[in-house]
Amino acid sequence: MKVLGIETSCDETSASIVENGITKSNVISSQAIHNIFGGVVPEVASRIHIQIISQVVSEALQKAGAKIQELDGIAVTNRPGLIGSLIVGINYAKGLALRYNLPIVPIDHIEGHIYSGFLEGIPLEFPFVTLVVSGGHTTLYYVRSFVDYEILGATRDDAAGEAFDKIGKLLGLGYPAGPIIDKLAKTGNANKFSFPRGLINSNDFDFSFSGLKTSVRYFIQKNYKNPQEIEKDLPDICASVQEAIVEVLTVKSFRAMESTNASTLVIAGGVSANSRLRELAMLEAEGRGLQLVVPRLQYCMDNAAMIALLGEVKLKNTPKELFYNYLFNANPTPIRAKLD
Repeated sequence: MKVLGIETSCDETSASIVENGITKSNVISSQAIHNIFGGVVPEVASRIHIQIISQVVSEALQKAGAKIQELDGIAVTNRPGLIGSLIVGINYAKGLALRYNLPIVPIDHIEGHIYSGFLEGIPLEFPFVTLVVSGGHTTLYYVRSFVDYEILGATRDDAAGEAFDKIGKLLGLGYPAGPIIDKLAKTGNANKFSFPRGLINSNDFDFSFSGLKTSVRYFIQKNYKNPQEIEKDLPDICASVQEAIVEVLTVKSFRAMESTNASTLVIAGGVSANSRLRELAMLEAEGRGLQLVVPRLQYCMDNAAMIALLGEVKLKNTPKELFYNYLFNANPTPIRAKLD
C-alpha cells in the first residue's frame, strides 16, 4: 500500500509518501518568516501554505519515485491546529482525491505524534506510554493499540514548548527559543540557579510550567537591573531552566510507566528534539532496563510521514469505502481520548 500524507496544521507545509510502513519521502517546508513576529501569525501561515503546497506535494512524489495514479489513498491532518492552515491542506487533499478517485483519511495531528515511534522501524509492541511534548501540547498517553489509548495526564497551563518560548522572550532570545536555550545550555551549569519543578511530587501525571515562567521573571527583575547584565549568566540560566523542564518531563513519564507496567516509552513532538531531554530519558531508561524510542529530528517536528503512516494503518484495517466521504471539515480542537 502506498499513501500520500499531507500536514499543514501550523506553520510547516509537509508531504510524505509511506509505502508498507516505510517512509519513501518526507518533505517539510518551514515558515521562517514568523521568527520576526515572535510567534506564528495564522493569516500569514495559511497564505504561505496556499503558495507552496502544490510544490511540496510534487517534490514528495518525485523523491519517492511515485505517481499520483499509483497511490492507494491520501491521509491529511484535519485537527487540531490553526483553522486556516488546516483548511488549505484539507481542500488540497480533497481536490486530489476527487480528481483521482482516491479514498481520503482525516488524521488527528496529535495521534500522528502518539504513533510516530513506528516511523523508526524499531520493533515497537503495544502497550506503551507516549509523551507528546511540543509548543502546544504536553500530554502522557497509555497506548494499547492503534485504536485504543487514554490520557494519563496533561499540562494544566503552559505546554513545555510554550514555557521555553515565553522564558526565551524574557531572556531576550529569538523565536522559537527552545533550540536557542538548548544550544546555550550546553556551556552552562544546570545547578547554578534553582527554579521550581511544578507538580513533580504530585500524585498524578499532570504538568504545570506557568510557575516556572513566573519564577524566571521575578529572578530577572531581582538580579538584573540592566538587560545587558543577563548575558554573562545566560548559559547558566538556560541550563537551569532547561533542567527544570526536562526533569519534570522525565520523572512524570517514567512514573507513568511504573503505574501502567509499560516497558516502552515514546517521546514525540517538537520538544523531543531537545538534547538534554533525550539524554536524561535515555539514562533513566538504561538504568531501569526499559526501551526508549525518540524519533529522529525530522519526525519530531510537524511532518507528513506520521500522517501518512497512520493513514495507511487505517486504510488497511477499515473498509476503504468509508473513506470516500469527503464531507469532513477542519477542526481546531483535538479528539479527547478517554480519561481514566
